[in-house]
Amino acid sequence: MEARELGNTCVIGLQWGDEGKGGVVDALAPDFDVVVRYSGGANAGHTIVVGAEKFALHQLPSGILHPQVVSMIACGVVLDPAVLLGEIEALEARGVQIGENLRVSDRAQLVFPYHRRQDILAEQAALPNSRIGTTARGVGPCHADKVSRRWGIRVAELYDARRFRARLTTVIAHKNAYLSALYDFREPFDANAMTEEYLAFAERLRPFVTDTTFELRGHIKQGRRVLFEGAQGALLDIDHGTYPYVTAAHTGIGGAATGAGAPPAAIRTILGVVKAYSTRVGAGPMPTELNNELGERIRELGGEFGTTTGRPRRCGWFDAVAAAYACMFNGPTALALTHLDTLSGFEELPVCVAYRIDGRVTNLLPATAYQLERAEPVYETLPGWREELRHCRAFNDLPRAAQDYVRFIEERLESPVRIIGVGPDRAQTIEKES
Repeated sequence: MEARELGNTCVIGLQWGDEGKGGVVDALAPDFDVVVRYSGGANAGHTIVVGAEKFALHQLPSGILHPQVVSMIACGVVLDPAVLLGEIEALEARGVQIGENLRVSDRAQLVFPYHRRQDILAEQAALPNSRIGTTARGVGPCHADKVSRRWGIRVAELYDARRFRARLTTVIAHKNAYLSALYDFREPFDANAMTEEYLAFAERLRPFVTDTTFELRGHIKQGRRVLFEGAQGALLDIDHGTYPYVTAAHTGIGGAATGAGAPPAAIRTILGVVKAYSTRVGAGPMPTELNNELGERIRELGGEFGTTTGRPRRCGWFDAVAAAYACMFNGPTALALTHLDTLSGFEELPVCVAYRIDGRVTNLLPATAYQLERAEPVYETLPGWREELRHCRAFNDLPRAAQDYVRFIEERLESPVRIIGVGPDRAQTIEKES
């Protein structure tokens, strides 16, 4: 799939995250000029495998391994400077060149230590059955401060030291009082120490910080090819996902324009990424979850452990109801199907095509989590295959049952599969003709 064929493209996940977006972006990046990360924060984990090397990215765009490509962190991202600078240092130590190819929005919101602490304290204080399963990276509290319009602090504010010191002192006084009133909080934050820490971060970030909206507009006007990279998955969208077990951002196509600062018409292709089965990290309903040996087998074969937290992912059969709902509000023009190789060796492959809730069958995702928790999956079972797929490089190389499985997903999601992942390495990718 060449960039000229795709035009400006947005890569989004159509499940609960961990679909393999990072690998897809990395594989496509050489055909683009700019990769724009438009949402999420350090809670995102994008894994890229190149030969024997594995790269885990949290704040950096997945185009960063291609030095000729400009990687942008746009204003929709919440930025933890300690994490970002740590990632930059780690990659540079492995020989990855990072300089003019990285641009960071001056309008991105900053994550502070009090956000991370609030994240942890709120989760600890919640009743067991109401915990969200946060990654504890402070992303939710940072978004809450942003929309409050009172406590959020942007990257640009770092570069007026006097004003930043005054602002942060005020915010920390509020946070110390707030956390002390609500939680068992006994170690108040030191405004002076945190100010000095973040002003030091500012100097290290200075070469990268810019008005990314303005620069992105210039790239688009000049006809340069842009690849927009989403974080998490559409079913974790703050409005359209399985609320309240969602992230704090707009993870679908709607977040691309606002988060990147680009006009919606600039995006020509929407590439939705789905895994060949379902996974989820943290709390929240998952109708096809397999709490048995089959689920454990999928987890081990697929290496399903969180890039950010290391937690084992919950695994189950492909949920076409949930994925089709994500397609409905994202309108993918093409699909990338990842982890097809993980399903080799299963005699049968059930696919959820409807839910039965309180005796009624539906093919729509319920609006409330408690309804979805009662959903029983209605399966259509497809034959499996025994052959190993990691050597396949063309669609016709796949066994007939695997080809039929791909076609079934195309039919259920009403969108053509154009990319098929048959292994973790960037070379283990099949381009399927429409």
